[in-house]
Amino acid sequence: MSMSRCAPRRVAIWAPDWPVVALTLEARAQRRGLDRTAGRTAGRTAGRTAGRPAGAAGGGPRELLPPDPALEPVAIVGAHGVEAASAPARAAGITTGMRLRVARSLCPDLTVLPPQPERQARAFETVMDALDRLLADPLVLRPGLAISGARGPARWAGGEETLAAALVEAVAERADAECQVGIGEGLAGAILAARRGIIVPSGATPAFLEPWPLEALLAALPLRRQRHEARALVETFSRLGLRTLGDLAALPGRDVAARFGVTGARLHRLASGIDHEAQTTPRPVGDLTVETLLDPPVERTDTAAFAARSLAEDLAAGLLSAGASAGRLLVEAHCQDGAELARSWALETAPTVSELTDRVRWQLEGWLAGRSGRPPASPLTRLRLSALEISPAGAGQAGLWKAPGEQAGARAARAAERVESLLGAGGIQAPLLTDGRDPRSRARLIPWGERADPTARSAQATRGARTAQTTQARSPQTAPWAGALPRPSPSIVLARPIPVTLTDAQGRQIGVDIHGQIDAAPALVSIEGEMPWDHHPEVRGRAQPWASGPQQVTSWAGPWPLDEGWWTPQGAWQRAYLQVTTDAGPPLLLMRAGQWWLEAIYS
Repeated sequence: MSMSRCAPRRVAIWAPDWPVVALTLEARAQRRGLDRTAGRTAGRTAGRTAGRPAGAAGGGPRELLPPDPALEPVAIVGAHGVEAASAPARAAGITTGMRLRVARSLCPDLTVLPPQPERQARAFETVMDALDRLLADPLVLRPGLAISGARGPARWAGGEETLAAALVEAVAERADAECQVGIGEGLAGAILAARRGIIVPSGATPAFLEPWPLEALLAALPLRRQRHEARALVETFSRLGLRTLGDLAALPGRDVAARFGVTGARLHRLASGIDHEAQTTPRPVGDLTVETLLDPPVERTDTAAFAARSLAEDLAAGLLSAGASAGRLLVEAHCQDGAELARSWALETAPTVSELTDRVRWQLEGWLAGRSGRPPASPLTRLRLSALEISPAGAGQAGLWKAPGEQAGARAARAAERVESLLGAGGIQAPLLTDGRDPRSRARLIPWGERADPTARSAQATRGARTAQTTQARSPQTAPWAGALPRPSPSIVLARPIPVTLTDAQGRQIGVDIHGQIDAAPALVSIEGEMPWDHHPEVRGRAQPWASGPQQVTSWAGPWPLDEGWWTPQGAWQRAYLQVTTDAGPPLLLMRAGQWWLEAIYS
């Protein structure tokens, strides 16, 4: 079986910061709608407002409009930071991939919005409709990026430069948006050329790709799942000393595929300027197609998406039974007025049901919400999905056995993304264990999907805290957290500290002096409050050692005094920690802050 390593000339159309552009187009459409409504009612309200001051009427509805990204700093923030930013936000220093807290520090007036794939796809349909006038079958890689073959359209337009200029003009005229066009060999070559708005000469694509960083390959992958897998592999390549696409392309392709699997082979081909290795053997099966009649006709996106889900399941099952993967997904719809709509989406893998459903739903949003400023499509009577560019799944499928929990993790990530789109950026948080001096400061919450250094210091500690010396001698190089509790950490940290009584052998209360030392040896400890789980059905009625009255202290360690927050207007917060082991029950971590409290429990 021979492989052809030649890559055809491709043209890529890229709309920078498309999530923000889609928001801008939506805001403009709403404002035009309000202006038309105001014009129709101007005559009827002129008499009633004749005696009022100018501007006293009609300003209310505009306050409900979304922000105008052309005039205000706006950022679309997802799980991995800033995805897109408006021109005023860019002028303030906000860049793609920046963390939300950094972006807000640079621009306090920043308006933060969550990503909305439906809005982006709905608005991008206007761009695709403009491209249809110059390209035979443009392919949606994702909202904001489309590709097509360049040889035929360039010959018809009179050259590649003429084609690029015509595409930019068509998108600006019919979609009211700006775009950049790039032409080069292969998928990565065309997409990265579009990032710079240039045309790479024939045969010069490998040299053009060579200095680009490895992260640039993520822009050439159509599916979120592919980009997630590739991002982890790019980090591995960086640790191995590979920095640029030229470094990766210089390695033998077979060795990369043998060591890093399908994802590594895909990245190597992209870095080399090769789309895919086209097999000369016949395809294993023909194009797979599934369709359904919509009776009654459907004019709502949610109803059409319900039917699309069933079709996506049938198509994914057909690909699985045939042992095949698809390069493209063709979505076709017949309308009640006789119109026929069609659009192609890039896949380049064995798609999941959710990936197919998302693309069909996004496409239906674009059709049913209106195309290129025209009225929405009439109700749909038939929906058809076709898997094109079929190839053996062995050339693109994942491993035979998935990693433990991989499928459940993907479902959880998908659910978290949907919830975050409803709550907004940072609406979902995950716990992170960090370094710190006490159990509470070691745990903090970070936005879901954010990558954080587990050894990063908390904000309070990094500003400097005045602490007493720990009883265990440590060097600053090996233990920068002076005064920190020794490991291991407690297994249970109570949500709220519970008051306890700590006395010596004579029954006197034990205190902590100004030097951070206790004034007597602990003998008895008694928990005065109730544990949070005392009323739990599985615990109630059982004899628990922590609720059985005073307990004899058999050994103790500490105290570890802390003096923090002395720089704040509220003043310093002084406390001391003491570990005690009793004759019944697990060891306890006590805290002295005015009185003794039970802070945590060891197991």
